[in-house]
Amino acid sequence: MKAVLGPFVPSYTGPWLAGVDEVGRGPLAGDVVAAAVILAPDRPIEGLNDSKQLTEKRRELLFEEIQGSAAAWCIARASVAEIDRLNILQASLLAMTRAVQGLARAPEHVLVDGNRLPQWEYSAEAVVKGDSRHPAISAASILAKVARDREMVAFDEQYPGYGFAGHKGYPTKTHLAALEKLGVTPIHRTSYAPVRERIEQIELF
Repeated sequence: MKAVLGPFVPSYTGPWLAGVDEVGRGPLAGDVVAAAVILAPDRPIEGLNDSKQLTEKRRELLFEEIQGSAAAWCIARASVAEIDRLNILQASLLAMTRAVQGLARAPEHVLVDGNRLPQWEYSAEAVVKGDSRHPAISAASILAKVARDREMVAFDEQYPGYGFAGHKGYPTKTHLAALEKLGVTPIHRTSYAPVRERIEQIELF
């Protein structure tokens, strides 16, 4: 029987606690997007959870509420070029670092979703499945996902035929078929195998 992780109690429980999460490690296209959030203790937000466990409508509503109620928040990214140059793990850590650095007020402690911490000067803890175990990380996961999803919907208009609005860049059958038929766009990650293989295929002819 799989163990169920409960709520996480950080070593720091003061008011300047930031939660950080990223979205977009798996897609073949688009930036990896991270967010950092410091929640305001006197303005609690109901219904925070892992963004993947929420409906799109609920995420959109919480996105606006978080931005209006949080003590501080920042959305940042690492570009497709940085992903291809650094690898996706290092690019994700870079995006999270930029998100924390972009906060209007420096946090006294940072909770990072996952099991890896960026190399930075902040007091921090990595929290496995933190996006469902601590509200600040949940809030960050919502900001990152909604921001990235909106970008991929915009890319759907810029690069029609790939279905970006539906799969958000993930390697679905629809996306792979479009990649085979239409080729590689500037927002595709050339270091990812399906994209690299398509480029190599084209170069053979």
